[in-house]
Amino acid sequence: MSIRSLELRARAVVEGFWNGLHRSPYHGFSVEFTEYRQYTPGDDPRHVDWRVYARTDRHYIKKFEDETNLRCHILLDRSRSMEFGTTGHTKADYAATLAATFAHFLHQQGDAIGLMTFDEQVRELLPARHRPGHLRHLYHAIESPAAGTSTQLGKPIERAADLLHKRGMVIVLSDFLADPAELEKPLLRLAAIGHEICAFQVLDPSERDFSFRESSLFEDAESGTTLHIDPAAARAGYLQRFNAHQQALASVCARVGVSWHPLVTDRPLGMALFDFLQDRARRGRIIRRAS
Repeated sequence: MSIRSLELRARAVVEGFWNGLHRSPYHGFSVEFTEYRQYTPGDDPRHVDWRVYARTDRHYIKKFEDETNLRCHILLDRSRSMEFGTTGHTKADYAATLAATFAHFLHQQGDAIGLMTFDEQVRELLPARHRPGHLRHLYHAIESPAAGTSTQLGKPIERAADLLHKRGMVIVLSDFLADPAELEKPLLRLAAIGHEICAFQVLDPSERDFSFRESSLFEDAESGTTLHIDPAAARAGYLQRFNAHQQALASVCARVGVSWHPLVTDRPLGMALFDFLQDRARRGRIIRRAS
């Protein structure tokens, strides 16, 4: 996160992930995500992916692009609540880096990536493409400063359902500090189209643990409302309501079939990428068994 360039940060995460994967016991892990299969005698050697061989010392065949290429749209929350942070960087910084990491990784796979930034309304929309220069446009849009105030998750997801008619993947990056009940119907619309939906909740550790020690004046970043709070007196009530909120979000995602990933901003970004790919591999196995 100390790297100033968003593009270089994303590259560093992805390259670090590949290096770590090469040193780990999970050599076949990326293969399941990218729709590779192991080479068998009789396969055309022209279809061997030599870059995968260099990383894993194994021969793999990549399926044809028209069968495997993914269309992915990233929905990125740019509301004011994302500007909070106690770890040296904000939730917005972490989410933007994660969005750029996913975009860089998927672009390397030959997939088409699109972007929607939102707060209480949609701010920027880039269609899913895989062409020279498109990744740079994505980085530029991801880095645009937050302009809105409140978070209205339901409306941007409804808008995404209106626009994204072709089946693909939708990744939602937000702190999800909104009423879970308003999310179920929009998410159901996206799922009904056939999209695979991954939700990444980005939180600061202090929001999860309420680790504040001294009585302070707390200000709501979106409404401007201020409250003087003694953390020792408020912690139990806060954690009870926070945990209820988390359980409600997880229940909504489970009912709709959304892959739910809570994250905190002190967690290495490479681990979030690992969770994403592990989930894709698991879903792939489920689909193959069902068929």
